[in-house]
Amino acid sequence: MIVRPATPADFDPIAELTVAAYRGDGQTWPGHAYEPTLRDVAARAVAGDLLVCADESGSVLGAVLFAVPGSEFSELAVDGEAEFRMLAVAPSAQGKGVGRKLAQACLDRARELGCKAVVICVRDFSKDAQRLYDRMGFVREPRLDWSPMENVRLLGLRYDF
Repeated sequence: MIVRPATPADFDPIAELTVAAYRGDGQTWPGHAYEPTLRDVAARAVAGDLLVCADESGSVLGAVLFAVPGSEFSELAVDGEAEFRMLAVAPSAQGKGVGRKLAQACLDRARELGCKAVVICVRDFSKDAQRLYDRMGFVREPRLDWSPMENVRLLGLRYDF
């Protein structure tokens, strides 16, 4: 597996796997208000560093958006920090290290930029994601918890360098 910048040819596969991943763990469903945002890969590609993890044949297995403070998709990061958003792994590739590779690529990018920390949020019921980030060294940061809409609770996490 390799992590690389996304290309326009990756946009449709990214949209499909992102929606499938979010639906698969109960974060969205057909007609959910967030799905158009998840499908609009072109918009996020210009808002930050859109990365994919691909297999040896070039098939996209997962994707993530790396964002810096002030960018369109940045929600938590302040000066000296970075964040990543919409990390999604195709259901068929889950449990194979794809999410970890993408998260690590974001940590590496933040370190290259001289950031002091990476902040992210995760759904309160997404236990697999919480375990992954805990194993990687992220810690809960309750002051970053927030709710973008009714019945959606996001837990803040922080990784300090």
